[in-house]
Amino acid sequence: MTLRLAVTGLKGQVVSALIERAPKDVEIIALGRPQFDLEMRTAVLAGLRHARCNAIINAAAYTAVDKAESEPDLAMRINGEGAGHVAEAAAELGVPLLHLSTDYVFDGALGRPYREDDPTGPTGAYGRSKLLGEEKIAATHGDHAILRTAWVYSPYGANFVKTMLRLGESRDEISVVADQLGNPTSAIDIADALVLIARRLVSDNSTSLRGIFHLTGQGDASWADMAEATFAAAERYGRKPVRVARITTADYPTPARRPANSRLDNEKLAARYGVTLPPWRESLENCVARLRRTP
Repeated sequence: MTLRLAVTGLKGQVVSALIERAPKDVEIIALGRPQFDLEMRTAVLAGLRHARCNAIINAAAYTAVDKAESEPDLAMRINGEGAGHVAEAAAELGVPLLHLSTDYVFDGALGRPYREDDPTGPTGAYGRSKLLGEEKIAATHGDHAILRTAWVYSPYGANFVKTMLRLGESRDEISVVADQLGNPTSAIDIADALVLIARRLVSDNSTSLRGIFHLTGQGDASWADMAEATFAAAERYGRKPVRVARITTADYPTPARRPANSRLDNEKLAARYGVTLPPWRESLENCVARLRRTP
């Protein structure tokens, strides 16, 4: 039987990866603007009814972290109220909902990787909007898996790896923050995991498979570590060397305050689903291999 997955978003990193990676028995129905807009409840309900899906993946979001500080209401409408609209549709249709959330729901002050039951405390508008989305879903539809991920990169769209490669074309040294820690995560790995999780949710009603889970690549890194790995991989494919100057968060002020510790603990996902993403360095190497350019 074909598994039909309705995915919110048309051009995001995760939906692009899902379209590319979906097995032959999985059909991806991508829904996005202008017809499908998370802010518009009626459009969300109509679009998802028409999709006739077995499960819904809410991958669309307002992701401009710094811009959200000047557009908090818009971020709340898309990431908060919009997620609630998707949950309402999933409840009406009686299908599982997989929702992508973020490490930014935490304040970053903890000295270890965050577990799912650790207190949240977002420090910016983006994180607050994503937390509202989690809360709306939990209050609306019990058949859900909220999946917090972080530092997403891929061969698609705009992301840190592609930015570093672009900057490296014209610079010999780039300054990158070294005192923020997290888990770089490939959108391709996320997509593969989402298909596995969706299959389980559709076939297994166990309450242990519902709730909040963390979904990130294996291993910790700073942004500077990630940049150095990107340039090292690019050099193996013929690109010129690029040095990384390791700086502090204070040296690179931004409108939104980033968590100093964005590391997420993935043990719950591994225990409940048997899903573990590959080491981030391995997946980043594969990503750079696809993006390689010769001077």
